[in-house]
Amino acid sequence: MPIHDLHVLPRVRDSWSYHYIEHAVVEQDDKAIAVIDKTGRVQVPCAALSLLMLGPGTNITHSAIKTLAENGCMVAWVGEEGVRFYAVGMGETRSSANFLRQAAMHSDPALRLKVVRRMYEMRFPEQLDPGLTIQQIRGKEGVRVRETYARCSRESGVKWSGRFYKQNDWRQAEPINRALSAANSCLYGVAHAAIVAIGYSPALGFVHTGKLLSFVYDVADLYKAEISIPVAFRCTAAGERTVESRVRHLCRDQIREQRLLERIVDDLGKLFAAEGLDQQETELLDRFDARPGGLWDPDEGQVAGGVNYGDD
Repeated sequence: MPIHDLHVLPRVRDSWSYHYIEHAVVEQDDKAIAVIDKTGRVQVPCAALSLLMLGPGTNITHSAIKTLAENGCMVAWVGEEGVRFYAVGMGETRSSANFLRQAAMHSDPALRLKVVRRMYEMRFPEQLDPGLTIQQIRGKEGVRVRETYARCSRESGVKWSGRFYKQNDWRQAEPINRALSAANSCLYGVAHAAIVAIGYSPALGFVHTGKLLSFVYDVADLYKAEISIPVAFRCTAAGERTVESRVRHLCRDQIREQRLLERIVDDLGKLFAAEGLDQQETELLDRFDARPGGLWDPDEGQVAGGVNYGDD
């Protein structure tokens, strides 16, 4: 049955968080996908899924990838326990409007500074003094993060000696550090899915810079203190033998209960909003408010696409 109104399709803010699989086969099953492993066959309704994480030993069919893409579910190829990221497919949107706005605010130092301040302001319950420099705000953020680790350590009874692990010697790390890495990896994956789904670039970071996932780290940092850090300490305190697996399940529950995808969409809208900008900054953003299918012009900003200008 054809869909005449695309607004009835599920949006990323309404989706579940993610599903991680390994050592399994994924194939198309009607309008969904099926995951087949040694325990049997399970159907997954991908229309309500925002991210499918494929771990080691996973085979996926071409028709399954096609079904996932048609349903707006991003596919990521990750390492064992989801702690490494290798590759990712396309997101749901085909519009570049949000990316162009992000690029405009990233390339202008004054606008970039405003986005950075907005990011930091989202992390604090109190209003930040406008007179604080970025260096001073970073200092306050460092104190906040240190106190978050200390509080979670006291509440859970898990000893905290600092963040330390080696990727090439994973099992030698303390359980709490492995749990934190696994929890943060889940958070990065969901943040990445939301960013790409609504048309932003994961590479154009504002606080972080120089990495292809810099903006993913920016966005994930907004929620670590309330999701990944407490979850990691709670799972470690429970003495789980496979702490990474338990962390992933509890992270998924927290992400769903706190409606994180919806929050990310709303928070990104606030980060790049025109409120509080002066006239010159607003005019700059307007120049980047391109209509789909247009052609860039150095004088007019944008001209219509789909036109044969040889007739002129």
